[in-house]
Amino acid sequence: MFADRAKIYIRSGKGGDGHVSFRREKYVPNGGPDGGDGGTGGSVIFEVDEGLNTLTDFRHIRKYCAQDGENGKARNCRGKNGNDIVIKVPQGTVIKELDSGKIIADMSGENRRQVILRGGKGGNGNQHYATATMQAPKYAQPGQPAKELNLFLELKVIADVGLVGFPNVGKSTLLSRVTNARPKIANYHFTTLNPHLGVVDLDGSNGFVIADIPGLIEGASEGVGLGHEFLRHIERTKVLIHLVDAASTEGRDPIADIYAINKELEAYNADIAHRPQVIAANKIDAIFENADNPVEKIRNEFEPKGFKVFPISAVTGEGLKELLYYVSSMLSEINEPPTVFEPEFNPDMDIVASNEPYTVEYNAKTDEYVVEGPRIEKMLGYTNLDSEKGFQFFQRFLKENGILDELEALGIEEGATVRMYGLAFSYYKE
Repeated sequence: MFADRAKIYIRSGKGGDGHVSFRREKYVPNGGPDGGDGGTGGSVIFEVDEGLNTLTDFRHIRKYCAQDGENGKARNCRGKNGNDIVIKVPQGTVIKELDSGKIIADMSGENRRQVILRGGKGGNGNQHYATATMQAPKYAQPGQPAKELNLFLELKVIADVGLVGFPNVGKSTLLSRVTNARPKIANYHFTTLNPHLGVVDLDGSNGFVIADIPGLIEGASEGVGLGHEFLRHIERTKVLIHLVDAASTEGRDPIADIYAINKELEAYNADIAHRPQVIAANKIDAIFENADNPVEKIRNEFEPKGFKVFPISAVTGEGLKELLYYVSSMLSEINEPPTVFEPEFNPDMDIVASNEPYTVEYNAKTDEYVVEGPRIEKMLGYTNLDSEKGFQFFQRFLKENGILDELEALGIEEGATVRMYGLAFSYYKE
């Protein structure tokens, strides 16, 4: 079963409640408050495990809960913190909020470990509330509640090079010959269900990671067959090797196949379709000598369009060295870091603050529009407005929560001042 997506439920630990108690000792008839603080709840943490390459485990276990913090006790004893729960995922896993589809974290690149849900803080015991006028407080602070989320996990393979093409053109054979990967090979469509990664080592040149992306068919961009599941694995690759059956062993036209696959890539994601691409005309060992040379036909059709064509045989190894060294040189000229998807959803703010109030008002005295409330204050405390990404997050927050609409309803005009907790901004429409 293809296991690159999963739906799971996660819950952080509740903070322990603060305790209400008073010293009751011999010779201390009127002891003061000594209620201890509650312990902090456990957090839900995601961590990359290099030994994993699918999300299969999440088909069996779908609920992950951290431990609650312990309540405070008498004699100023603090409750124990709840244990964190660490969820191991393969590199390249994108974590999304299920309902909105917004990205919470991308477990790739330098992001090897991330706290997704923080445990609730423990409440203060009654010892914290003693004052000169209230020396025996009979109340304590409850612990912060647990947070919960339904997540959608999606694995997007990380590789420098992606192998694309119709089923049965020889991608698995090529990968098994040029890398240490050992994919299972069989002669039927969609034999490769999970993308296979392999490392290509080259003498005197930089090696690279190559992924055998399972066979595509026409209509894949619309979800026909297993189209979407396969296409998402190409999103991070820098170069594509487009493999075709030059010998037409199944009666297919290799030129038509190339156009068909590129059409699917364009329909799915235009950015992917325009990435550097090399055509590998495979199965030249099966071309009859007296037949028209199909490799030349492919060259004449695609090299004027900027696609370099290499005749190869994945079975005999002919032409592979030239192909691999050319791809290595292409990668050395591409300085872009691999695609890492930016966060769009922050559980610390979006979960806890979703129902908290805010106000949007016009202050005629200062000629300012004032936006205030617990939710706004938390957002500003979390967001780094000095960074471009932080400011974009701030703008998206204002738009998605209807704050911009409320400012418009109050008649705000471009250049007007909007104040939020000591910060002033000039208002401009996007």
